[in-house]
Amino acid sequence: MYNKVILVGNLTRDIELRYSQNGSAIAKTAIATSRKFTVNGEKKEETCFVDITFFGRSGEVANQYLRKGSKILVEGRLSFEQWVDQTNGQKRSKHSVIVETMQMLDSRGEGGSQGGYNEYSDAGNSGYDAPAPKAAYTPPPSYSKPAPARMPENNLPEIDINEDEIPF
Repeated sequence: MYNKVILVGNLTRDIELRYSQNGSAIAKTAIATSRKFTVNGEKKEETCFVDITFFGRSGEVANQYLRKGSKILVEGRLSFEQWVDQTNGQKRSKHSVIVETMQMLDSRGEGGSQGGYNEYSDAGNSGYDAPAPKAAYTPPPSYSKPAPARMPENNLPEIDINEDEIPF
């Protein structure tokens, strides 16, 4: 089975950072994604709000650099959570996304992010006991790496350009 979610949107609230008993970071927030479409000539917009959870170092990084409104791309897996509401004893449930990789998309100075394209992945160090990965492919013993390709010689003519002629 395959469980992969990719979302791009803006954080709807500041990150809530907590630590588990073993010291692993758990950071929770939500992301708003939207799509624009036209129905009978009328432009409409649909917004979807999704809870997201970061584990380990990625949660600490997200808490340090992201704020409400920050634009972010997250990749992760869909998770189904169930609990009993303590106020009225009813069973509750929701879907959320466990973040495995994030990319901060804000430009400098916007939303508290540090750069235009920042990526952070904490896969394998999430504090979450995920199923063990399958063994990696090992090529048969007869396989050998090909020799590196030789780069062609540069036969381009040299051009004399006056720096005052360059428009930038």
